[in-house]
Amino acid sequence: MRLRSVLLNTFGLFIIAVSASPRSFATERLSDIPAWLRAHVGEGEGQIALPVLERARALYLRKVSEGRVRNSCYFAMDATRPNDLGAGRLGRRFYVICESNRSFRAISAGHGSGRNLKGVANFANGRRCAKNFSNAMDSNLTAGGAYVTGETKTSFKGYYRASARQDAVFMRTFLQFDGEGETANARQRRIGGHPAVTLKGVCLLKYPRSPYANRDGYVPFGKLVDYSGGRSDGCTSWSPSDARQIIAMVGGDPTTLYIYPDAADIRAVARAVAGHQSLSRAGLYWNASCLREIHSPRFWSRETLEPILARYKRDHPAPPPRPTPICKGQ
Repeated sequence: MRLRSVLLNTFGLFIIAVSASPRSFATERLSDIPAWLRAHVGEGEGQIALPVLERARALYLRKVSEGRVRNSCYFAMDATRPNDLGAGRLGRRFYVICESNRSFRAISAGHGSGRNLKGVANFANGRRCAKNFSNAMDSNLTAGGAYVTGETKTSFKGYYRASARQDAVFMRTFLQFDGEGETANARQRRIGGHPAVTLKGVCLLKYPRSPYANRDGYVPFGKLVDYSGGRSDGCTSWSPSDARQIIAMVGGDPTTLYIYPDAADIRAVARAVAGHQSLSRAGLYWNASCLREIHSPRFWSRETLEPILARYKRDHPAPPPRPTPICKGQ
């Protein structure tokens, strides 16, 4: 058996100093993962790609050793995978892993929509695949990397029509993420996780008996919309039922979340694509279906994008806010 040295660079990528077959190296890496969890490794639907699992597991074990995390479960997300599969089907690319009870679950999750600043810069993402990523303020983009879940905040959003004769209160819980490195501005960006539900077509309903009424006796009223198959403002969004379970798991008991890809991954894949290199031979990973669709990913750094956003905001001031209309016929 040939000897070889393996070094870990600052981006967490393995560099093989002496040649070895990719298959044998992958097998060696898999051997560090519990057998029951290895069965979920792969790139098929409901599976987790090996680099994503390795990063998420390493982050979790590090935070446990630091005493930052005691939760028996941890999270991972593969933002290179498709979200909207069409025909009402959602791609499962957010992972809940509980090694203590050998539990693995793959669910859907939205990615950042980005923005199209017409005539200036277009960093918008489609519903199915994410091409653009960033940690810039007001970019509405996902930033991959290491996070720890923080506190939760539940806010009143308004009322909606639950049935022909009954209105219901809409409360939404937001789970704060704390990042490190390039994701260290997660709080500044208000990045976290929440249910993919919002109120649309909001008007003001006269309801003076409501504890949430304003001083004039009005409350917001709208149509409850589930956008689980859509995009977010850069946060991680889940279906309402999945969000309830996830938030219940980490309330007062934080855990880790690793979102793949980080900036180094994106830049390395972009260079490989530009040089017509095989990702697998280069030791890189991106979901093949989405890579065919987006052609090449791009990471927009804060240093690049925030000045563009600031200039656009200065040159295109927002119109004065319109007052919320009074509901009619409710």
